[in-house]
Amino acid sequence: MRSADGPAPCPKSPPARAYATRQRLRIALAILLAGTCLCGQESFAQNLSAQNLEAENQSNVVRGTVVNAVTHEPIGRALVYSPDNRYAMFTDGEGHFEFTLPKAADESGGVGFSGGVVRHFTSLITLMARKPGFLEGQNGGRAVEASPGSEITIPLIPEALIKGRVSLPAADPVRGINVQLFFRQVQDGSLRWMLKNSVVTNSNGDFRFAELDPGTYRVFTGELLDNDPETTIQGGQLYGFPPVYYPGASNFAGASPIQLTAGQIFQADISLVRQPYYPVRIPVVNAELNGGLNITVSLQGQRGPGYSLGYNWAKGAIEGSLPNGKYLVEASSFGQNSMNGSMNLTVAGTPAEGLTMVLARNNSISVNVKEEFISTDWPAHGTIMTGGRTFAMPKLRLDFDLRVEPVEEDFEQHRSAGQLRPPAGPNDDSMVLEDLAPGRYWLRPQANRGYVASATMGGTDLLREPLVVVPGANTPIDITLRDDTAELEGMLLGVPTTSPTPGRWSPPGFIYIYCIPLPDSPGRFLEISASPDGKFDYQMVTPGVYHVIAFSSEQPDLPYRDAEAMKVYEAKGQVVRFAAGQKVTLQLPITQGSE
Repeated sequence: MRSADGPAPCPKSPPARAYATRQRLRIALAILLAGTCLCGQESFAQNLSAQNLEAENQSNVVRGTVVNAVTHEPIGRALVYSPDNRYAMFTDGEGHFEFTLPKAADESGGVGFSGGVVRHFTSLITLMARKPGFLEGQNGGRAVEASPGSEITIPLIPEALIKGRVSLPAADPVRGINVQLFFRQVQDGSLRWMLKNSVVTNSNGDFRFAELDPGTYRVFTGELLDNDPETTIQGGQLYGFPPVYYPGASNFAGASPIQLTAGQIFQADISLVRQPYYPVRIPVVNAELNGGLNITVSLQGQRGPGYSLGYNWAKGAIEGSLPNGKYLVEASSFGQNSMNGSMNLTVAGTPAEGLTMVLARNNSISVNVKEEFISTDWPAHGTIMTGGRTFAMPKLRLDFDLRVEPVEEDFEQHRSAGQLRPPAGPNDDSMVLEDLAPGRYWLRPQANRGYVASATMGGTDLLREPLVVVPGANTPIDITLRDDTAELEGMLLGVPTTSPTPGRWSPPGFIYIYCIPLPDSPGRFLEISASPDGKFDYQMVTPGVYHVIAFSSEQPDLPYRDAEAMKVYEAKGQVVRFAAGQKVTLQLPITQGSE
């Protein structure tokens, strides 16, 4: 049958309809499978991305714990922070903390590629911690360096305390009395007693010194006059309370040292004794005072703090009051053309008057320096400002410097120890030690070029014996400089070797090598650093005999001038003799230094 518009359509046969149905099913199934596959790939990619992100985030996390350095117990609510204040948080109850660091380029300005994942590098950070009751600063909350992805421990040293009560023999508390605390400290290799703090007792007579480092201390009370109206008679005998040095000594040297450990609480009760005081008046002669007069009073000649007298400008006399005893009274003026005087004083039940102290101008000693240098290569230069002018430093001053240190001075230096006169101009190579008070001194020469081969005054070897200054002495000091120094090279034994973590920078461990001259040696104390592989080399060793020790940590308080204190290191390191021009090779074990 044909229609007007063309042939009539043929109806589909049953096989054809079945084939079309199967095709549609195949297409639908393919679409379904394709969707399922895409979803699976997306899910897999998301899981992989999440894992990589988590790994990357973990690599930027610094975790740690703050602990008590003594008990190793965790410290809760401690503030952990970076010195630049970019990071800060409190630890939890278990002492834990955690910082997530921002992504940043590494030191070369790039990124790394590891395990198919782009990894960003962060630099080393420094963290510290603090909390009341624990020490801060150099001896307390030390800085700890951490790299991203690491876990660290920050130890805090608990503070030590000294507390006590000042009372009278009848157990009555003494209010308002000054209590002083002195601390044994290393100063330029020598042990000195330094004033740490002073407090005033409260109404119960109690005192307290907190935030103390481990170490050796001494405690004593200051003088206190008895002004109680019930016991004091107007115009009658004056009474007071002399210093008492814990536990009951009459001078500083007799006080018992208090050895504190970290976190220790020490009870130091002190009982005062009421004694009669008598007026003291000492006229001073030749007092040309431009900057004041410093008065020190020592009981029985034992230098130390506690007793005091003052200077009355109107009467030109040293005045005050002291209890019965034998004293050494010393006076020294300040400023240019300083003067000194001293006298022995005995107080025995009556006023001490009628004695006179004569001040004498301090000594000046010429210093003659002879240079015996082999090398002519010394490019040093500098300037100095003195007398309102600035000019080139004289050549000899660039090569050499000099100072002195009192032998008997067991405290912070308060006496005039002398100094080199400033040069008058660029061509003034003269050297004069000025303002030297009578006494005994150690010469401390400093050779900036070469070394001090000898230092003598008359027949005295000043590198081994004290310089004795007496009034009017003018014998010059002769010094010889040479540059045929010895050389030290070597290798450290047992240097830790670690393989660096990819993508992180680790600082090399620092080992500190100290060359300590023996007491009878003219050598110069040296601190030498070693390279990360344990090698060391130093080419300017002053000839002499040394005790050479390598420490795992810096020893800023090494009492290298005190032979008795250095005995604890006798079995450490090596004793080595360096001759002029000699090269010495050593293999040194590492001594674990105190932290």
